[in-house]
Amino acid sequence: MLTLKIGDLAPNFSGVDQDGNIHELMDYKGRKLVMFFYPKASTPGCTWEACDLRDNYERFQNQNYTLLGVSADSALRQSKFKEKNNLPFPLLADEDKSVINAFGVWGPKKFMGRTYDGIHRTTFVIDETGVISDIITKVKTKAHAEQILD
Repeated sequence: MLTLKIGDLAPNFSGVDQDGNIHELMDYKGRKLVMFFYPKASTPGCTWEACDLRDNYERFQNQNYTLLGVSADSALRQSKFKEKNNLPFPLLADEDKSVINAFGVWGPKKFMGRTYDGIHRTTFVIDETGVISDIITKVKTKAHAEQILD
């Protein structure tokens, strides 16, 4: 599970978004990057979170932030999620979990007495030099922008 800490260099990831575009850490040098990992596209909590970030997108841009969503969903599912909710930022389709594992957000979870492996909803804020400046593990899905920007 999560071994990264504030002050660590972010993992040098490479992943493909809903449109087949490749995203790597070096693409974001000179900008602040918000990488938000979510369990499953189009589920209630993930939709609330993504839409809250969408509704505050201009605030993020004004503060030199770029947003990048990540889940293990297929590119098609990510594309439908992005289109349905009019999301202005890319969503990585990390089906092989290479980015998810690099950030240490995959692991055992419990739901209704059942244990299973899945993505732990976590957000990493990465500064202009690639250093992790914040890690949010207790994400408030309906007020996530405030957690990041305040």
